[in-house]
Amino acid sequence: MQHNVLILDFGSQYTQLIARRVRELNIFCEIFPFNKIPSDLSSFKAVILSGSPFSVRAEDAPHPDLSLIRGKMPLLAVCYGAQYLAHFCGGEVAPSSIREYGRANLTYIKEDENFFAGITENSQVWMSHSDTIKTLPTSAVKLASTHDVENAAYKIEGEQTYAIQFHPEVYHSTDGKQLLENFLVKIAEVPQNFTPNAFAEEMVEELKEKLGNDKVVLGLSGGVDSTVAAVLLNKAIGPNLYCIFVNNGLLRKNEFQSVLDQYKDMGLNVKGVDASDRFLDALADISDPELKRKAIGRVFIEVFDDEANALEDVKWLAQGTIYPDVIESISVNGPSATIKSHHNVGGLPDFMKLKIVEPLRMLFKDEVRRVGATLGIDAELLGRHPFPGPGLSIRILGDITKEKVRILQEVDAVFIDGLKSWGLYDSVWQAGAILLPVNSVGVMGDERTYEKVVALRAVESTDGMTADWVHLPYDFLMKVSNDIINKVKGVNRVVYDISSKPPATIEWE
Repeated sequence: MQHNVLILDFGSQYTQLIARRVRELNIFCEIFPFNKIPSDLSSFKAVILSGSPFSVRAEDAPHPDLSLIRGKMPLLAVCYGAQYLAHFCGGEVAPSSIREYGRANLTYIKEDENFFAGITENSQVWMSHSDTIKTLPTSAVKLASTHDVENAAYKIEGEQTYAIQFHPEVYHSTDGKQLLENFLVKIAEVPQNFTPNAFAEEMVEELKEKLGNDKVVLGLSGGVDSTVAAVLLNKAIGPNLYCIFVNNGLLRKNEFQSVLDQYKDMGLNVKGVDASDRFLDALADISDPELKRKAIGRVFIEVFDDEANALEDVKWLAQGTIYPDVIESISVNGPSATIKSHHNVGGLPDFMKLKIVEPLRMLFKDEVRRVGATLGIDAELLGRHPFPGPGLSIRILGDITKEKVRILQEVDAVFIDGLKSWGLYDSVWQAGAILLPVNSVGVMGDERTYEKVVALRAVESTDGMTADWVHLPYDFLMKVSNDIINKVKGVNRVVYDISSKPPATIEWE
């Protein structure tokens, strides 16, 4: 697979979003840490510098050698990258008088610039920095401004070097994709030949070569990621793929059997394993969300080890790991900060003698869906909302009990079924309910109650890295709230979460 665009990661949580946006343009890209620039740059057509949690003025700020890149190939510097070029190349970067964070609008755009082709004044952009460029670097020309940021964009004369102090990769920047297309296609002339079909064909061939006649065991969840991974592997190795669906006791209501039924006609070799008691025992009295994830991950691996040992000569464990799983768990080719861990990333313990294969590791959720459509997977399955690997455990705040799981399963079923019956399910990227560790006073039938509070969460997104809460109709919220309180014993109050990501996360734990 040709690496047409090189993205240098300075530790921003948005770095992976840059990659996703680039790939939406049917352009493949690869991320490298700022301190591990490839020695051979011949396959790359352009370079993008990411943002960073660092200040360029700090002593420990990332300071790479760009001598083989700048002026020699098209370069786009984003946020920290823009400030880096200014700070070290004759400009001035200073603390901003106000924190420049959130939505802003372009108040000035230089005329007749290919970089801003198709973008007009007042276009919304997303800012996220506390420093600002006071003076442009040597030979730089201002291209755009906002009300608070004079040097929102600039270019270096005599080079194909462009810089912006906002983030085109997040969807809050309404013309961000257009800006990236202008740079990559119009200016850098990068070919647009990365398609879902091309990925599927190349990945199947790569899996054939990598796995040979080896046997592979895969954990199915019923979700998009594991299903697409299974179909790719099945095309590559056929009967040597053994799929296992584990009931961890934290699935949605009736999900164990419905998932097994879902796979009957897909030609996959699937075995259902009910390990719910094993997982719930491991979670007893654990309240810390990271400890919950670690406990689930440990038992998940133990169950798979048991099942793999029951098979002969299994050498690989396949997982449906995707980019967001990785970037929020460990640094992928870069120094990005950890937000939370995931049970399906980070390797296996020594006692488990299986190697890991992850066909989707470099894809985002929207890319996975497009690849799945190319493979002919049913649209209803591809449209299924994401569901966390640790299941309902991270939607139950505090310790886990069978009764709490029952309550949340019932609440979730009412909410999700309601979204479907009102025709709202497909307009929501992810929805779920959270069981809060508080009771509230209520009145039912003239009697005082003191029962649980649940929060409903529905967000719209394309990648899971950023998200906005969905403006669900008031009539729907009223109906689903009444249904939950009337149908689910133990709940007397329903609230709706209207937080966006960032600063909140989609899940509460």
